[in-house]
Amino acid sequence: MDEPPDTPFIVPQGKIVDFIDGKLRNDTPEEYVRQEIEKSLVREYQYGRDNVAVEYRVKLGHTSKRADLAVFPDGSKHEQQQAWAIIECKSPKISSNHKQHGIDQLKSYMAACVNAEFGMWTNGHERFCFRKTHADGRAQFVDIADFPEKGKSLDEAERPKFHELRSATSDALLFTFRRCHNYIAGNQGLQKPEAFWELLKLIFCKIEDERSDEISFYATSSEMKGLNGRLKVRDRIANLFAHVQRKYGTIFNPNEVIELEPRVLAYIVSQLQTWSLLESDIDVKGKAYEEIVGSNLRGDRGEFFTPRNICGMAVAMLDPGPDDLVLDPACGTGGFLTIAMNHVIRKLRERAELRWRVPENPSDSESREYHQKIRDYADQRIVGIDLNPNLVKASKMNMVMNNDGAGGLYQANSLAASVTWGSDLRSRDLEDSVDLLFTNPPFGSKIKIDDPAILERYDLAYTWDFDADNDRYYIREPRQLQRSQPPEILFVERCVRFLKPGTGRLAIVLPDGILGSPGLAYVREWLFEQTRVLASIDLHPDAF
Repeated sequence: MDEPPDTPFIVPQGKIVDFIDGKLRNDTPEEYVRQEIEKSLVREYQYGRDNVAVEYRVKLGHTSKRADLAVFPDGSKHEQQQAWAIIECKSPKISSNHKQHGIDQLKSYMAACVNAEFGMWTNGHERFCFRKTHADGRAQFVDIADFPEKGKSLDEAERPKFHELRSATSDALLFTFRRCHNYIAGNQGLQKPEAFWELLKLIFCKIEDERSDEISFYATSSEMKGLNGRLKVRDRIANLFAHVQRKYGTIFNPNEVIELEPRVLAYIVSQLQTWSLLESDIDVKGKAYEEIVGSNLRGDRGEFFTPRNICGMAVAMLDPGPDDLVLDPACGTGGFLTIAMNHVIRKLRERAELRWRVPENPSDSESREYHQKIRDYADQRIVGIDLNPNLVKASKMNMVMNNDGAGGLYQANSLAASVTWGSDLRSRDLEDSVDLLFTNPPFGSKIKIDDPAILERYDLAYTWDFDADNDRYYIREPRQLQRSQPPEILFVERCVRFLKPGTGRLAIVLPDGILGSPGLAYVREWLFEQTRVLASIDLHPDAF
């Protein structure tokens, strides 16, 4: 059973319900970390709730302390000598080398539990796993990549097979990405944006490995101990990255290499190796990926990445199908596009299953045909444009992680004339041809557009007057170009111009002022003349 029994009751403010035992606990940063680990133990490591004890008392000589979590074998009593693993969860503010609450605290608990073979210490950013052994009558603690899933050996945990890779749930993958990013920044001497790009190289290698015939993306505990083993890991990953470079030449230059030293590289591989990035839920990996992207690539051009639930709402409302050309002219990290693409992929799957002889088990030829349709759709019907080249690169990576639709993403200025675009984008012939458009354009007074070559293309860049007799706004004659305009106003017009006349539909995130400010009534006038407004949805002020 994945969730506790439903018992209706009101959770008081500042409290949460414990995932394991259903008790009320204080909603604190430390508790958030513990709850995520509890979910991971049940959902990913496959332990039952009855295997786990929360705030378990551990006797240390004449005193006793509370371990955050203790894991017990099936059927055993929750007695100290039966504990198989101890887990300590801390607030992100607590460092692993903290005198009282760091790794040494975990080791003291493991030493006091004679049969506790494994342990984990985490603060949500850092995570360390240990295996306890004995030598000369004393406990020894060996660093390991992870402790095993229920019923599996440590060897199986350290070199996973394809069917053993875990699909991420909740924020477990986000924790992993944060931990890896912070480890690279802290141990490689890189600034965080540079560390981010190194992490993305390894994410690509992981995805490439999942699509191969044999797993090469792993690092065992023995390999991580010495230079020779770390070099073996480096060579395996370098070979994977060479495949990535050949496959994604528009993302990686031929002369790029993974810059991480072997020790750091082996650690990052060990943290990523147990996940299946391809099989994890798109919302889980999308949230993890976009948060780490946003913390590194959000610039000063009014870039606010759209929460995935808002993207999902917009996609559900417009309901794209396999024949619709979908565009985001300010695609950022590709949130709208990945959700739209997977929305359509679900429809393609439903259609395919109606033709398969065994719907739940397609033949090799049926499977090949289905995946070819996905590739054709992603390449031909999904288009994204962004001015920021780093965001385009990041969105390509996001699309690859979400069914490989990186071929339709381009770096260009959507507001500029299409003749200024690269030939590949121009060949898409997007003017008056887009079926569905989803976007959250950059907005703000600090990034006004003042290039006359761009402004003169837009009705909304000219000065408008109000005709009181006819109760309408009109462009002043002779036309007078304004000195500048905020990008969101120009994007309104640009997006409408992209749509197929009469049938194209648009979902756009805009500041309240465009639909409510008296000074922008002319924008609304233009909008009502050019389109039929189907809905206006207010979002909570904290949505972004």
